[in-house]
Amino acid sequence: MTKKNQILMDRLAEAARQGKISRRQFMHHSTAAGVTAVTATGLWTQHAKAQPKSGGTLRVAQHDGNTTDTHDPGVYQSNFDIGLVHSHRSFLTMINPDGSLGPDLATEWSATPDAAQWTFKLNPAATFHDGNKVTANDVVASMNYHRGEASTSAAKALLAGVTDITDNGDSVTFVLEAGNADLPWLLTDYHLCIVPANADGTANWQSGIGSGPYKIVELDFGTGCRLVRHDDWHGEGAYFDEVEVLVVNDPNARQTALVTGDVDTATLLENKTLGLLGRNPDIVVENVASGQCLTMPMHTDTAPFNIPEVRQALKLSINREELIEKIAFGAATIGNDFHHSPAQPYWPSDIPQREYDPDQAKSLLASVGMEGLTVDFSTADSITTGAVDAAVLYAEQAKASGININVVREPNDGYWSDVWLVKPWCMVLWGSRPTPDIMYTLAYSSGAAWNESRWENDGFNELLQKAKAELDDTLRAEMYRDMAMMARDDGGTVIPYFPNFIYARRSAVGRGDSLSPAWQMDGYRYASRWYFT
Repeated sequence: MTKKNQILMDRLAEAARQGKISRRQFMHHSTAAGVTAVTATGLWTQHAKAQPKSGGTLRVAQHDGNTTDTHDPGVYQSNFDIGLVHSHRSFLTMINPDGSLGPDLATEWSATPDAAQWTFKLNPAATFHDGNKVTANDVVASMNYHRGEASTSAAKALLAGVTDITDNGDSVTFVLEAGNADLPWLLTDYHLCIVPANADGTANWQSGIGSGPYKIVELDFGTGCRLVRHDDWHGEGAYFDEVEVLVVNDPNARQTALVTGDVDTATLLENKTLGLLGRNPDIVVENVASGQCLTMPMHTDTAPFNIPEVRQALKLSINREELIEKIAFGAATIGNDFHHSPAQPYWPSDIPQREYDPDQAKSLLASVGMEGLTVDFSTADSITTGAVDAAVLYAEQAKASGININVVREPNDGYWSDVWLVKPWCMVLWGSRPTPDIMYTLAYSSGAAWNESRWENDGFNELLQKAKAELDDTLRAEMYRDMAMMARDDGGTVIPYFPNFIYARRSAVGRGDSLSPAWQMDGYRYASRWYFT
């Protein structure tokens, strides 16, 4: 072996010891350095990161925590809510680190040939934090909380096609008005956690009791929480004795806490600091391609956004490539004004990319007498890394179209209750959803609580229902492509890019070979999947 290759192997060995490299990456670079596959396998075994061990307290610096956060699964919105629910409550199914679908409370599931009935068998070992067994009755109560005319849940639209949920003793059956091939994926949505049932069959979400890997012992919304291991958890992992989550909405403060060792891991770090953090031997930066999406929804029932030409002009007035280069520092995938990402199935890659075209935008505005358009655009630091800078850069780009975008910097606390869905144009970061059906149902379908642009399109809604029941993948892909075109050309949402998940941990914190693309922090399942080495 040459001296150059020996240096490379030494670096690979150190990266393996620190958990900075996966087995696949180790094998690839080792064979490229002239090491045989057999030798490389032995070296990986020798140098790979330590096996998980139980014990210790994981300290987390979490962004996007608010005093308005809640135990109510129907109104979960913030990243603090989403991180907490994946640590202390359970779901029927879960997204695995490799992006596949796996079991949680349900050990197996099956459907009728038309996908109109789905039965989920429950894990008999699952218990709530108060010691009570998780039953089919609890599942029915939890699901029904999001259903019915009186429900105000954000997940109501996801279960709109469910006509009945039956308790079979050791399993539950969902009966649908039409087939839905995505139902097992849909049940991973963070609103659809399982909580205990009250005696009257309603859901007891108020207590904060769950059946997840950790149980809450201290909680102050907007400040943080402390959790301890649920020793009777039905799943694998949960190595930490305790998990302390601190709400740190300022990105500089999160990074400082990580570098100084005051916390062991931190969410949503600024992309511009990746190079600096990457040179710190005590820090491991995770840069994970994802389907999370930065959106800029306009209320299409509110002037001037009720004019299609205005919406198109605003979509033509953003230079996506420049935003990705200067704000995301390359850690993003370009958007095309429809909420369907390359990380999801049925990706319509043949749709032409919308380009920055201020001259066409000017022409559209002139055609409807809207020259010199002035609009307010709300954003906040806690939405995503560089959120305010992205809004300011967009405003600069739009000047070439004769558009004046007044960037309104909103308070972080209360953004999801006071700005999103309230003000007519704002910035939003959506977490990744596993299928386009789930995303379109939540944010684009008629009557959905989270239809953030208030867009109504009969043709879109009709195709959405047909696609749910279509089991032919080719036909289904065509339907999703047609829906994407409708959203792109008529919808009320500007989509600049799909940001990567950027977070980091101290090198003493280990994790598996893959990181879930579903949410920050390994699909927000870091509490059960990570460990101290």
